[in-house]
Amino acid sequence: MTSLHPPAFTGVDTHAHVFRQDLPMVANRRYSPRYNALVEQYVDHLDRHGFSHGVLIQPSFLGTDNHFMLDALRRYPQRLRGVAVVDVDVSETLLDELAEAGVVGIRLNLIGKALADYSGPAWTTLFQRLALRGWQVEVQRGIDDLAPIVSAIRACGVTVVIDHFGLPTGGIDAGNPNHQAFLELLKDDGVWLKLSAPYRSRSDLAQASHGLALLRDASGGLQRLVWGSDWPNTQYEQQTDYSRQVAFLEGLLPDAAERAHVLKDNPAKLFGFEIRC
Repeated sequence: MTSLHPPAFTGVDTHAHVFRQDLPMVANRRYSPRYNALVEQYVDHLDRHGFSHGVLIQPSFLGTDNHFMLDALRRYPQRLRGVAVVDVDVSETLLDELAEAGVVGIRLNLIGKALADYSGPAWTTLFQRLALRGWQVEVQRGIDDLAPIVSAIRACGVTVVIDHFGLPTGGIDAGNPNHQAFLELLKDDGVWLKLSAPYRSRSDLAQASHGLALLRDASGGLQRLVWGSDWPNTQYEQQTDYSRQVAFLEGLLPDAAERAHVLKDNPAKLFGFEIRC
């Protein structure tokens, strides 16, 4: 465990994963890691790149068994927060346990999955429970499907965080009705977006910059945008790494004051980090 005193607040990486290759994994998973991604390695990346805090996201291949992530959170309680994966009927006792360890939300990784009825009673009950806790729901799905999903979740009063630029393969097309509906979501103060993993939508810096301009216009600025490294960049380990993702952000937001909003002010608010100079 690190010091009992929180570190000086220098920035937040809001999206990373920890796991071991020998952990039990869910059936029908899309990916199986052949290496370990340990919290000590992640914290070393934070230190070497000047970030004081980070957010761990439960990997989809580990399903609802969040124990490995929770152990990491408990080892660095002043520096890390977590986003868990849970069943729709998760108990209040388990949610309390997750909260005690530093979890502040749940994730719906919907890539390659049939969509549930997120406006139905089972899911709306869960979302309303999370809203009462002040938690968030993080969603990963391609841009064409996001608007109805996010709208249904937001109707329950819970904050929504959209992963990875909204996964706009081929870029955001403001003339596409589905993409326009996605951009309309960002007018809502309860909808946030991660500037993370551009490679997952095959976006280079020029495409990401064009997308960012549309995102800024739709949301009225940068105030609900955050950044994540997506470490250890699963399935893309040969194409990128932590340093290259930091460099990508610097190219995307070359103005230091704007980067400070995305790396410090915004995630402090979203994830409840204590700012200490």
